[in-house]
Amino acid sequence: MARSLTTGAPWRVILLFAVPLLLGNVVQQLYQIADAIVVGRHLGVMSLAAIGATGSLLFLLLGFAWGVTSGFAIPTAQAFGARDYDGVRRSVAVGTILTGAMSVVLTVAAPLIAEPALRLLQTPEELLPEATVFTQISFLGASTMMFFNFLSAIIRAIGDSRTPLVFLTVACALNVALVLWFVGVIDWGVAGAALATVVAQAVSVVLCLEFVRRRVPVLHLRRADWRVSRADVSEHLRLGLPMGFQASIIAIGTLTVQVALNALGADAVAAYTTGARVDSLAVALLQSIGLAVSMFAAQNLGGRRPDRIRRGVVQATWLAIAASVVIGAALIAFGEHLVRLFVGEGSDAVVAEAATMLAINGFSYIALGVLFVLRGALQGLGHTVVPTVTGVIELVMRVGAAVVLGSIFGFVGVVWSNPLAWIGAVILLIPAYVREHRRLGRMRVEPRTATPTTPIQVIGPVDGSMTVDAVVTGAIPVVEAGDVASDRRPPRGIRSLRARRKVRP
Repeated sequence: MARSLTTGAPWRVILLFAVPLLLGNVVQQLYQIADAIVVGRHLGVMSLAAIGATGSLLFLLLGFAWGVTSGFAIPTAQAFGARDYDGVRRSVAVGTILTGAMSVVLTVAAPLIAEPALRLLQTPEELLPEATVFTQISFLGASTMMFFNFLSAIIRAIGDSRTPLVFLTVACALNVALVLWFVGVIDWGVAGAALATVVAQAVSVVLCLEFVRRRVPVLHLRRADWRVSRADVSEHLRLGLPMGFQASIIAIGTLTVQVALNALGADAVAAYTTGARVDSLAVALLQSIGLAVSMFAAQNLGGRRPDRIRRGVVQATWLAIAASVVIGAALIAFGEHLVRLFVGEGSDAVVAEAATMLAINGFSYIALGVLFVLRGALQGLGHTVVPTVTGVIELVMRVGAAVVLGSIFGFVGVVWSNPLAWIGAVILLIPAYVREHRRLGRMRVEPRTATPTTPIQVIGPVDGSMTVDAVVTGAIPVVEAGDVASDRRPPRGIRSLRARRKVRP
């Protein structure tokens, strides 16, 4: 259900919001493992390799779509924090239109470029037919993925991170069941595996829509909400496109690292792939905290609570640092044992290299945790330039380290590409957020609007009795200690949504 992130201890609000996001990442990881087992056992290693060969291309385009739809939800969160429910509905309408338009483009154009793109990525000829079929079907069903991500994002924007977890879990379980049926029973091959994902996501879209219809009246769109303006569209694209480009930049960096690994031989590829499976669970926790901070900052910006944003980002940074230390220490101490869960006997060289990768990353997770928190905060506040530039820095550092250090130090040099990319991005993010932190300190903290049921302290005689025969029915402004009266302008991120309407309390 809808929940405001503008009240309660910031660190607790952020942590409670982040936990379902983390569980969702874990569910997806488990699903991918189960899906690989089903395909590998029923279709063989070549079919599994063909699907694996599509990963970078799908991540490049579908990752862009995921980033864009996540960005569309930021104005929704800002309007919800401001209790501008007309603005919430208008933001959802704009996001729906833009998501639909991008879905059409992706569905029509992407399948046509699937085979040429796979050839450009030097996909082995023997894998190309199945890889092309899997990619084309995935792109033809891209609209289901986009709308599920968009609906999940706007539900999270109103403070509910649990419901998307439920629907994600249902979709993953259904996906595995459909893969078993389409691949194992009716023998549709890799086409069946791709179709299972599309059908499962389509079901999750229906579940999200039904949940909104029954339980979330604030998201019920009216005819007037569809009359969107150019300013509304521009604001959503201003926030969504940079997040999409950022995801694509990460995908390009991943492709470069993969090429560098291929040049080092099969053991290096196997070690990196195995280490990445363990590493992804650690990264998921820090990434979840960053996304929670983004929604927290957006809602509190709309609610005119810059004081809460300042406290929340500082507390979330320490939370991420603490989590980074614990996770890093665990991977350094037990990395080799965790790797052996994925690798059989007789692979000591692979295990040793993968453990080295986990140790290097483990020492560097503090930089990654700070990166996710500060970038999430800036994105939630409506900033796009610095987060985008940090993505470019990550790309340059990752590619440069993979190519240069990989040629000098081999596998260890390639592994250092990720920590160096994180450190490079953080070097820019820290001063950028410090400036924003100071600006937030100069903003006015708006009074919280009380409801008729807000407790009111009544001070009367110590002895005897008193009678209160008046009923308070109006809203009572409550200003907390430490409020500052300086900047009375609306926060930048919600000006366009407020420009043509009266904000309702």
